[in-house]
Amino acid sequence: MELGPLILSRIQFAFVVSFHIIFPSFTIGLAAWLTALEGMSLATRLPVYRRLFDFWLKVFALAFAMGVVSGIVMAFQIGTNWSVLSERTGSIQGPLLGYEAFTAFLLEASFFGVMMFGRDRAPRWFYFFSCLMVALGTMASSYWIMANNSWMQVPLGHSVVDGKIVPDDWKTILLGPVQLIRWPHMLLGAFLTTSLCVAATGAWHRLRSEAWEESDIMLDWGLALAAVLIPAQIVLGHLAGEIVHKYQPAKFAAIEARWHDEQPASEVLIGWPDARKMTNRYAITVPDLGSFVATGTFDSKEVGLESFPAQDQPPVRVPFFAFRIMFGLGLAILALSWTGLVLRILGWLEQADWFLWLTLFSFPAGFVAVIAGWFTAEVGRQPWAVYGLLRTRDALTPSLSRPEAMTSLIAYILVYALIYGFGAVYFHRLLRDGLTKKTRAAAGYDFHAERP
Repeated sequence: MELGPLILSRIQFAFVVSFHIIFPSFTIGLAAWLTALEGMSLATRLPVYRRLFDFWLKVFALAFAMGVVSGIVMAFQIGTNWSVLSERTGSIQGPLLGYEAFTAFLLEASFFGVMMFGRDRAPRWFYFFSCLMVALGTMASSYWIMANNSWMQVPLGHSVVDGKIVPDDWKTILLGPVQLIRWPHMLLGAFLTTSLCVAATGAWHRLRSEAWEESDIMLDWGLALAAVLIPAQIVLGHLAGEIVHKYQPAKFAAIEARWHDEQPASEVLIGWPDARKMTNRYAITVPDLGSFVATGTFDSKEVGLESFPAQDQPPVRVPFFAFRIMFGLGLAILALSWTGLVLRILGWLEQADWFLWLTLFSFPAGFVAVIAGWFTAEVGRQPWAVYGLLRTRDALTPSLSRPEAMTSLIAYILVYALIYGFGAVYFHRLLRDGLTKKTRAAAGYDFHAERP
């Protein structure tokens, strides 16, 4: 494969997006978690909620800042590497991204300063209101971004005039069936990511025999939220799959690694897709299950990739494996969270060190699942930038040369390695030392009340 400007630009965009999505998938849920902590502090006046809030606020501030920086970079490269995409779709994508800035980002920015520096300066009710506005702002931001991406995945409510794609039904673009499924799916993914991080932090402090009150709250709230949300997330994931089956059949065939038309269709649980021979090596399959997954019946006809022209077929291995990683992690989160609730109900959670270790090491699961889902959606959409309307190769900046694309890619990698390397170290220190005796003593904590 020749590393021309198209491939290099795609690698660059995938690299930047993969780093960026880490932070919104964390801060969306974290802003809601901080709002819940502040609400509990306001309602109960218990100091433990104030200590937890102060601890997680530092983490949120760092994650929010890094998310903003990486988001600006992502928008910048659309103009440099994908100018035809901007030219052809600007009348739709421009307003959507503009609405995010003028509504969601403005809401976040207006109250973020109060949240960071107004704890002892603003009335408590107004401080809680500010936390709530920041949380709503992060969720609204995800709405606009997902509206834009959902339109690129399944373009609806538009017309083509003089080669340019223009809107003719904003209601369909903003509130169409695709957006109303994909946005909640992404939103729950963010909440699940944060809940696992909170639970893992609680497990970490409990294993160190520190911060008993705080670790109890983090474990209970994190695991309980995951246990409630993961069934809903699985249902939304299935509904999102139905959308892919209806509107993007080639992507659906790639996810299933289905090369030939089948009736009834089998389900490939795992295997190694071989695109050259159009077969799956070492495959483990279940007869008829593929039809049931797709339509809820055991005898439906399902199309294979052979039914589509070669130039319209997406890559198979990436969406095939990424989807299975996402789905497998969803089942693992379901098992972990429900096991935790059972242990808590039975009163065994505090003695179950094996489970605390599992919870601790589960913290990356949400991030990996979100990234895997993103790869499934974006790689499976190929070869289209806007599905069925604009091919990825035609969306590239015509004047972009290979040296320019290579230089920008290397520059992004070096800068990201430096900035996010330091950020990762600081994150580790915050999570490791945020609730130690030293920091809690500074907050006036009474250690005589600590559990032995």
